[in-house]
Amino acid sequence: MMKELQKDDPWSVPFIEAETANVAERLLRDPLLGRVWFIAVDGQTVGYIVMAFDYSLEYRGRGAWIDEFFVRRTYRGQGIGTRVLEFFTTQAKELGATVVHLEVNHGNPALELYRRSGFEDHHRYLMTKWIIEKP
Repeated sequence: MMKELQKDDPWSVPFIEAETANVAERLLRDPLLGRVWFIAVDGQTVGYIVMAFDYSLEYRGRGAWIDEFFVRRTYRGQGIGTRVLEFFTTQAKELGATVVHLEVNHGNPALELYRRSGFEDHHRYLMTKWIIEKP
């Protein structure tokens, strides 16, 4: 499904499957880093959502990031995304988060879903500095 996500909404760096698998495995093994949930409809996996944690003085403690969120195309527009975001928010709160953050590419159709779900645009830039060799 990560390959499908890359077709819809590619990362800003190349998707290298082997490296991504190693990083995902570390996340799955260490609950202090975050969580992963699969989304199922009638017993069939149709997507996934990934939570990653941070800590911020501005946001008064632990934050939960929607690191990845994907629903297969044929299941979009059925309210699944809204329900998953509600589930995610509940889980984040239970895990001690004070806020939920996400980043979304300009023009992504999910932007309206996020706005309807209560996410606000801060009119800030997301800036990144790589401290390891950039892929």
